[in-house]
Amino acid sequence: MENLTQDTFKAKVFDFEQNKEWKFAGLKPCIVDFYADWCGPCKMLSPVLAELAQKYAGKLDVYKVNTEEEQQLSSMFDIQSIPTMFLIPVSGKPQVVRGALPKESLEKAITEVLGVK
Repeated sequence: MENLTQDTFKAKVFDFEQNKEWKFAGLKPCIVDFYADWCGPCKMLSPVLAELAQKYAGKLDVYKVNTEEEQQLSSMFDIQSIPTMFLIPVSGKPQVVRGALPKESLEKAITEVLGVK
């Protein structure tokens, strides 16, 4: 799991300054978790994401964006409630998930939305 800044987000996920249309910059599907340290549901979700990052190592990247530190990035993607996750396949549009999903639901989304087995 890796914390992203606006610059690393542009390099690894999507360079929103260069591209108007969605163009994923990564080589593997990824989950981007927008969170805050004070958020209870975010704290519950974090160990689940860490476990999934290990389970799918090499097949899936898991990134975290601290909404307190990266306010411009959060507002750019209209993050209004946290946790908010982007499920981003290599090709196709990202899907947005709001709230802390249980591990089973996340695993199902990783398989169905991201195509990772």
